[in-house]
This record gives sequence, structure tokens and C-alpha cells, in this order.
Amino acid sequence: MEMIVVIGKTALVAGATGLVGKKLVRQLLDSTEYTRVIALVREPVQQLQHLKLQQIVVDYRRLEDYRAEMQADDVFCCLGTTIKQAGTQAQMIEIDVLYPVSVAMVAYKQGAKQFIVISSMGADPKSSIFYTRTKGDMEQRLQQVGYSSLSIVRPSLLLGKRKNSRAGEQFGAVVSQALSFLMIGPLRKYRGIEAGDVARAMYRIAQISKSGTQVYMSDQLQRIADESQSRSVAMNKSAKS
Repeated sequence: MEMIVVIGKTALVAGATGLVGKKLVRQLLDSTEYTRVIALVREPVQQLQHLKLQQIVVDYRRLEDYRAEMQADDVFCCLGTTIKQAGTQAQMIEIDVLYPVSVAMVAYKQGAKQFIVISSMGADPKSSIFYTRTKGDMEQRLQQVGYSSLSIVRPSLLLGKRKNSRAGEQFGAVVSQALSFLMIGPLRKYRGIEAGDVARAMYRIAQISKSGTQVYMSDQLQRIADESQSRSVAMNKSAKS
């Protein structure tokens, strides 16, 4: 069952300056579906300037203090880190689990109906691997918040230029792109995917707005992004003719 999509919505983005987040914010600002975009940031970002955009500098440990400013229809969560960046497992759990759940709960109390979140391939709360277990825990907790529509996106290796690029990720991206032609059929979901395509897919998923909990694997995200891109090109051609 699909929900009715309302034109002139407000979007809230957590993790607005990350690899996917910054591309998603641009997508939302360029859209006609959203008349207001709220970006949760840790410090003001001069590059993020737009008439539709409101930046809210927050402390994720005290999100309740900002709840009056977190009223939105659709919430997009692009928060995430690595153990190397976080420093400890406890700090990674805070960023990858507690922060997204806190965003979800505060926005839900303020009336949000839809939550779209980036997780990871292999997410499983029972996994023996810390990273995928952490993502699985996040997913499990989000399902208990109460959203009428919860969309979980599980991309494979994210491709794109990072602010703090790591050698391992660079190597993985090169290998993934070189071997992508071998990843067909069931293996297609393991192909690396551009951050811009994940953002495009998240935006489109929000417009589809299916009720209940939906999980989108990397190959599904790529297909949605490609279809969205083709639709945009067709509309632009039609407008010019």
C-alpha cells in the first residue's frame, strides 16, 4: 500500500555534510516537492546556502533541545562513521546507533511520518562482525520508533570523493569498479555505487513512500537512481521542446 505524497513538504537531513548527505541536500533543494530543507550540522557550512535551506547547529547528544526546530514531513539520515574515525567501539555505537535513533525519535514526536536511513549491506544485529552488527542494531531500534514508513537503504561500497579519503577505501573502489562487469545476476548487489546515485535513490524512495518497513539493497538503489535519472532527462527534453 502506497501513501499519498504531499507537495510542498519539509525535509530534514541528518549527516548533511557527508559523502551522500551533501548530494542529497542538493537534490532536495533542487526539487519541487520540498519547499523547505532543514540540515542538522555540527557547525555552520558556508557552502550550504539556499533560500529553502535552514541550517541547525546541533549537539547530537542533546537533540531534545532542538525539537521545536525539527518539524518535518520526511527525515533522511545519512549519519555514519568508521572505527578508525570514531576511535573506539563505544563512540562508533554512539554515532551509528544512538544518534540516528535520537534523530528518529525527536522528529517523530514532532510529527514526521517517514524516515529514510543509510545502513549497510549485511546489517544484522546478530552478526559476528562489529560493523554490520552495529548497523543491524540501528535498524532494529528504528523499527520500534513508530514511523508509518521506514525505508532502510543498504548500499555496497560507496564510491565518490571523500573529505578524508582512506587508502583502503580507495583501493576497494578501484577493485570494485574494475570487477563490476563480473558482478551480474545475484552478485549485482555487491557492485560499488556512486554516492550521488544513493542520494538520488533516497530522494525517489521518499516520493514512493511505501507504508511499513522497506529494505533496499544496492542493486535496487542503482535501478531506482537510473530510472530517476532517465525520468529527469525525459522531462527536461519535453520542457525544451
